[in-house]
Amino acid sequence: MDIRWGFLGAGFVASRAMGPAVHEASGAQLFAVASRDEARSRALEPEVIHHKYEVLLDDDRVDAVYISLANHQHLEWVSRALHAGKHVLCEKPLGMTASDTRTMFDVADQCGKHLIEATWVRWHPRFQRIVELSTSGALGQLQHIDTSFTSMSEMTENYRLHPEMGGGALLDVGCYQAHVWVSLFGATVDVFAEDVQREIGPTGIDVTTRARVGLDSYATATSVSSFALPPSQTLIIRGADAVVQTLQGESFTSWREPSSLRVGDTEESFGYVDAFVEMTENVSMYLRDGSGWIFPREETVRVADIIDTIATS
Repeated sequence: MDIRWGFLGAGFVASRAMGPAVHEASGAQLFAVASRDEARSRALEPEVIHHKYEVLLDDDRVDAVYISLANHQHLEWVSRALHAGKHVLCEKPLGMTASDTRTMFDVADQCGKHLIEATWVRWHPRFQRIVELSTSGALGQLQHIDTSFTSMSEMTENYRLHPEMGGGALLDVGCYQAHVWVSLFGATVDVFAEDVQREIGPTGIDVTTRARVGLDSYATATSVSSFALPPSQTLIIRGADAVVQTLQGESFTSWREPSSLRVGDTEESFGYVDAFVEMTENVSMYLRDGSGWIFPREETVRVADIIDTIATS
């Protein structure tokens, strides 16, 4: 039986990526959409359009809800969806703070429902290959991870520009980089900030955050998160025995394209893939019978802790 999905929000990610992914995915159905713009809701081609979020949550035909609202709205609407008896897949970052993130998982436990962060790169076959190489010991003891996710996009009337709405480069794109650290070292990884440099923009957000951190007692990592630097996505992992580096395809947002990876002196290639489809199929299977793969909730919480640590350093 297909999981019947309801969408809260019909913005850029929902309309460009997640909506088409649900239509394409096996075991999933885009049943209902509720947003502030009926035309955008209709463009997603659901079976049902609701004019209010509350009405969608009251629809007993909806099994699970995908939330792509602004960051400051996640806590409220994730909690309301869970209390309405829906499983929830919510866009990253799940919470504006680690405290908010823990609160949402507590609500999920109270309601007996699943809550999953939609960090879709985690389902990309190349990313999963990186994790496999690391956890199998093929790279030797990890020594250093170097990442960047930068852009110079002009945002107008965008919640990412406002700190009270969960804006800022660290929260928006730094979480991808923290997910690398947690996926390779585990949810119990000890992360301590050695150096943090940030540039604050005119609206009060960090337009650039550079961080150098220690990972457990033996490795380091550097990250650059920015809305004000030339576009760049890099991911390089140095182990005692081999180095891994992403090549073709964006390191964190490779979408509907081939991608590649250099492992030591060897290049590995990955075919056309839509990680939103991979995520949708796996989450739908997990909700239906537990057979799909999702990453542990503890990793979402640890990433939120790390972002808090960097933000307050």
